[in-house]
Amino acid sequence: MLATVAVTLIALFLSVVLTLGGWGVPLAVAHLAFALGIVPLIFAAMLHFVPVLTRTGDPESRVKRLPLWAQLAGLVAVVAMQGWLPRGWLHAAAAVDLIFVLILLVWISQRMRRCVGAPHPGTRWYGAALGALLLALLAVLAMPMIPDAWGPLRRLHLHLNTLGLVGLAALGTLPVLLPTALGKPDPQAAVWLRRRLRPAVAAILLLSAGAAISWPLAVPGAAIMLLLALGLSGQWARCFGPRTLVTDGVSASLLAAVLGLMLLLAAGTLHGMGLLAAQPVLLAWVVGFLLPLVTGALSQLLPVWRWPGPQIPARHAMRACLANGGVWRGSGFLIAAALLLAGANLAAALILGGALAIFVVNLARAMRVARSTR
Repeated sequence: MLATVAVTLIALFLSVVLTLGGWGVPLAVAHLAFALGIVPLIFAAMLHFVPVLTRTGDPESRVKRLPLWAQLAGLVAVVAMQGWLPRGWLHAAAAVDLIFVLILLVWISQRMRRCVGAPHPGTRWYGAALGALLLALLAVLAMPMIPDAWGPLRRLHLHLNTLGLVGLAALGTLPVLLPTALGKPDPQAAVWLRRRLRPAVAAILLLSAGAAISWPLAVPGAAIMLLLALGLSGQWARCFGPRTLVTDGVSASLLAAVLGLMLLLAAGTLHGMGLLAAQPVLLAWVVGFLLPLVTGALSQLLPVWRWPGPQIPARHAMRACLANGGVWRGSGFLIAAALLLAGANLAAALILGGALAIFVVNLARAMRVARSTR
């Protein structure tokens, strides 16, 4: 897990820097963050949460290696997009990733069947997220066979990845992760997950089809996703109180990710109407949604992945380091995303650099925490 996290953080950082600097092939730079960073990290998160939600124990060793294998496939895809490998390697990497997705889907299905009693509804969100990734990879494999449909297939692939895989996985995890971070139960979390999955899947299908075929189809999908994110943040506010949400550094980052998702849904609609360019919206998606989501989730999960098993004082100390300044970090990511959408790239880069610096410094301090901490 720790190796996957390290590669993900490096990939995200390099992707943002290369994009702001205008270096590299844009498609390769974008997939540096996604194929090399986010997809393997989502695999790792699923391997952590599915056994918890199904009460079935740790994953098998061969399954645990899936995130690292996915990172290798992602690296091949990025190198091929950059032009350093023949183009055929890209489609080979997509085919390999498709096999990994099928393995993970079968594993989740097996864990759900082994569960004593009904599995937690969050597991179904992971299945839906992987289904979106499966369709996205099939779109890549179809591109060379249907060259006339390259543009629509590319847009379908993009939205199935960014909103399908990442959006569904995030919304399936956050109702469980945020209460865990606060150490307080949310009695409505399972109900929310059970009732909102079908509308969320319908929204993703509308958004993806609208992006590929006709943008007005995407508007109702964006509206549904916006209402889901708004409803989740409102549920948290009622259950925990706004002050509690912004006082804890982990919950503040996770809340910032939900707010960033709402901002980017609105920006994506404007892009579909031709009022915003694609590149600022995609970069703002990374900065305003992915970065607070990843840094917030890792602030809670990294201590557990470093020291699995019973709770020990070192875990508390490491989490305290990572959560420190979370509200400023999350706010910085949101402000930087808004500035990117407004075209103020220099101001966005300065604020983004400050927010990343907070996390990097805290991560360095956290990794120095020793197991024997009292």
